[in-house]
Amino acid sequence: MSKQQPLDFSGLKTYSLHDRFSKVTVENFAKPVGGGTTVSQLLASLPDQLMGIDFPELVERLAVCHENHRPLMIGMGAHVIKVGLNPILINLMEQGIITSIALNGAGIVHDTEVAMVGRTSEEVGNVLGSGAFGAAKETGEVVNTAINLGAKNGLGMGAALGDYLLEHDFPHNNVSLLASARRLEVPVTVHVAVGTDIVHIHPAADGAAIGQTSHQDFKLFCGMVADLEGGAYLNIGSAVLLPEVFLKALTVARNLGHNVNNFTTANFDFIRHYRTMTNVVNRPTAGGGKGYNIIGHHELMVPLLAAALLDRLAD
Repeated sequence: MSKQQPLDFSGLKTYSLHDRFSKVTVENFAKPVGGGTTVSQLLASLPDQLMGIDFPELVERLAVCHENHRPLMIGMGAHVIKVGLNPILINLMEQGIITSIALNGAGIVHDTEVAMVGRTSEEVGNVLGSGAFGAAKETGEVVNTAINLGAKNGLGMGAALGDYLLEHDFPHNNVSLLASARRLEVPVTVHVAVGTDIVHIHPAADGAAIGQTSHQDFKLFCGMVADLEGGAYLNIGSAVLLPEVFLKALTVARNLGHNVNNFTTANFDFIRHYRTMTNVVNRPTAGGGKGYNIIGHHELMVPLLAAALLDRLAD
């Protein structure tokens, strides 16, 4: 038989609930909304807890950033394009709210396919076994031809793709980030890791051209980060590559004597990642400003952010 005996709770010291500090009160609770609720009213109805505080605060910071004519930079992975959010981002560019976009290499692949044929994202499982994954002829030819021409003409990769799409007047350029940004004179930079994108396996791929145009875009990105004081940088759906690029660009800007300390950052993704929390939300804003981590599906959170920001700016 065990010698261990249960504790006797009769002597437990207690205190009055009325005297205790509590983190949640009824004043913090959400407020019901009715039909016809505006976006601003929806945000005002949220509970004063966690993201109910952070999300409206981020919207206000972005609105002030725009009102003060400071940059709002977007860094994004290709999934944002694949879930159909280009029209939302293009509208924000047309409104003068988004001032630049940084893409990874997959972003230009999917955006170019959208421009050419109005669809993208193959079913990898159906074609990987046969070695056909990524072998779409037109995708490899158009993307690599544009990059090669860009290198020849001294352009960065984003500008080169935008020019090529516009010059060839593809049928869906109106929903292409690359074409729309070039039309609106909004800088797009492309940050490539060689071997990660399907266009790198095509015969027209030129490593020197890829390196030259992407490195030129990195230097352009550094120049925009150097002017980020009082502005904002949003990372949407890039877990590793763009957070690393952003941190390197920030250290270059500071190393060269630029004052980039007080700004807003936010990371939008499905799950919490170490690198985005460290390289976007926490480290860059340690000396000033504030970072936010917003968890949720892009196809819901990005339209909500856009609607909330436009509603606030319309006040």
